[in-house]
Amino acid sequence: MAWDAPRVAQALAVERQAGYPNLQGRQYQFYEFLLEQMRGVPLDWLPAPYINQWQVLLAELRHYPQLTCDQREALVQRIADLLPHVRIPGTSRVQEKPAPSVTEDTPIRELSLLKPQQKKYLHQLGLQTLGDVLRYYPRSYVDYSQRLLIKDLQPGTTVTIIATIRSFRCFTSPKNPQLTILEWWVADRSGRLKINRYVMGKRYATKAWQEQQKKQYLPGTLVAISGLVKATKFSKTLTEPQIQILDEETEESVGKIVPVYGLKGTLKASGVRQAVHAVLPLVQSWPDPLPETLRKRYQLVPLATAYQGIHAPAYAEALKRARTRLVFDELFYLQLSFLQRRQQQRRQPSPAVQAEGELLQKFRAQLPFQLTGAQERVIREILQDLRQPQPMQRLVQGDVGSGKTVVAVMAMLAAIEAGYQVAMMAPTEVLAEQHYQKLLDWLTPLHIPVELLTGSTKASQRRQILAQLSTGEVPLVVGTHALIQEEVQFAHLGLVVIDEQHRFGVEQRSLLQQKGMAPHVLTMTATPIPRTLALAIHGDLDVSQIDELPPGRQPIQTTVIPGSQRHFAYDLIRREVAQGRQAYII
Repeated sequence: MAWDAPRVAQALAVERQAGYPNLQGRQYQFYEFLLEQMRGVPLDWLPAPYINQWQVLLAELRHYPQLTCDQREALVQRIADLLPHVRIPGTSRVQEKPAPSVTEDTPIRELSLLKPQQKKYLHQLGLQTLGDVLRYYPRSYVDYSQRLLIKDLQPGTTVTIIATIRSFRCFTSPKNPQLTILEWWVADRSGRLKINRYVMGKRYATKAWQEQQKKQYLPGTLVAISGLVKATKFSKTLTEPQIQILDEETEESVGKIVPVYGLKGTLKASGVRQAVHAVLPLVQSWPDPLPETLRKRYQLVPLATAYQGIHAPAYAEALKRARTRLVFDELFYLQLSFLQRRQQQRRQPSPAVQAEGELLQKFRAQLPFQLTGAQERVIREILQDLRQPQPMQRLVQGDVGSGKTVVAVMAMLAAIEAGYQVAMMAPTEVLAEQHYQKLLDWLTPLHIPVELLTGSTKASQRRQILAQLSTGEVPLVVGTHALIQEEVQFAHLGLVVIDEQHRFGVEQRSLLQQKGMAPHVLTMTATPIPRTLALAIHGDLDVSQIDELPPGRQPIQTTVIPGSQRHFAYDLIRREVAQGRQAYII
């Protein structure tokens, strides 16, 4: 039986969709057909690294009827992953094998596999190199293998249908001039369906925007529509519909998962899809940057398989595995860059601060409350960092009201008592003013001067503060972005405290740190990020969590309210404020 790659891929997909029952065909059972096909592949059709894997799979496939469902699934997946590596001599695929000089940095214009029109398409999308094309991931997919007819829709299920637009209207609601209604009538061979979408806003109510929608959704246009099926009084519909315009449906798309790319201007989806698919053979011979031991540990497919799976998935599981590998790579290399930056920071000498001096004891004594166990733990972690000759890089997480500021003050006092200056930066003048007033209340009894420097600071006062900072007369300054201006100079900056650190860019934080000789850095945030995610996002920081509220504080409840219930949110805020409470909107 001659090797037939499309039939093999189809057999794998059908077996997978059926739940791995070892389907019976006209002549063969599934595993018998696959054995005959794989036995017909000469070993020289496979790259050397894959020959042994192919032989192992052949041996395991003979026992397919005796395997459990999970074992069958794993075996089918491993076979599917090897299929792209079968190279038939004399075919265009072998002729398309790239020269070793083709890399991610190779310009599109130098790729002989692409036709001039395809290169034009890719350039119109702003893609310049082969790497740009490979990482131009589809924004969505249309799964033709799972398509449903309109007559088969069941309320309560989330589905995708493929239908033709019969009519389309876009108009402003007569009852609300800011509400725009989009209305489609679509049909397939089984029936018709009415779908509505509602958008709120002045720009949607303009004639220009509505006319643009009418030009986009012309009668006869093929669309894929996804949404939750809902039964109305007269018929069914899809709520919150996502609508994707498709090219004309062809036999090639039937039974497949078709990628949908973001387009510009008059570009056709099929043209872009063909151009992207044309370069996929170029990556098959590339070495994988991740070692095989790492891929096995995290069950990751090879990078070439991931590119194939994300741009031309043969089935849903292949797409899932491709996404997993590409997401892993993004996070992995992000973490490597964080670790590299952390190592560079640790090579810099930083002022070692001996903590728990007289100032800290006096401050503790004047506090009208007892610090929580979580606060004490975080303070110990910070003071231990300050004793080191390497710069501290620590993030303190905690809900609003958990007491992050008092923890930061302990670090400030340790630095000030050791003879260093402290700068505290907040993202807004309002927040900076709040911190300034709080620090005045706490530190004035300790005879520690505090200054406020923002964009609103008067010129005469600003000149005085800048002079005192440069001579070291002011040990503590609170400010906004004004602190990173070039004219702001410190005599002995030893500690930088940044509140709501996620609202500052990396360069902004770095500029403040450059005001001293590798000062210690303490950042704070009230954004509720799980610790594992915080470590991923802030890989160059040590993370401390204040996970205990002070006595008497009410637990904080977080609620997500959709835009459709905006009026409910405003009513809630009015009631809370009327009762003397506070509210704010994120």
